[in-house]
This record gives sequence, structure tokens and C-alpha cells, in this order.
Amino acid sequence: MLSNRGCCSCRQNGFGMQPMPYGNQMMNAQPMMECQVVEPTITQCQEREFYHEVPHVCPIHTHTVNRHIYKHTYTPQYSCSEENQVCNIDCGKCSGFLR
Repeated sequence: MLSNRGCCSCRQNGFGMQPMPYGNQMMNAQPMMECQVVEPTITQCQEREFYHEVPHVCPIHTHTVNRHIYKHTYTPQYSCSEENQVCNIDCGKCSGFLR
């Protein structure tokens, strides 16, 4: 926002007039060209305010830890096997029947 406020008192110091001649000193003189009268400077002060928006970056970082938990379970798995054996009982040879 911009605001203007007067900060100096504006005043004039005197009127800038030339002293007038006394007597008739000027009466017999040739007419003179008038000089330009410069008045004292009037100073005007202004105060101005400027507002600026200053952006600030506030970094926020999120770090995620993924924890993988393995629970080991044991399930018995039964199996079985069998074996077949052959036993031969041999009483002799076929020739034993001959006779």
C-alpha cells in the first residue's frame, strides 16, 4: 500500500523583496529594467511506503520406511513309502520229481 504524508512544514522565509530607495535618488536616474524576483523555495516532503511480498520456501520431506515382516510357520507334510520284497523258497530242481 502506498501512503503520502507531509513530513516538512512548508514555510517561506521572507518575501524576496528588494529594498526601496530612499529620497529622490531614483527620481533623476534613468528608468531601470526590473529584475526578476525569485521567491524562496517551498519544499514539500512526501513519505511513501512500499510493501513487498517475499515468498519463502519451507521444504518438508516425508521419508517412508516399508518394513516387510515374514512370520515363518511350519506345517508337517507326511509322506510314506513301501517296499515289496520277493522271497523265493526253492525246494530243489524239477529233476527231483523224476524218479
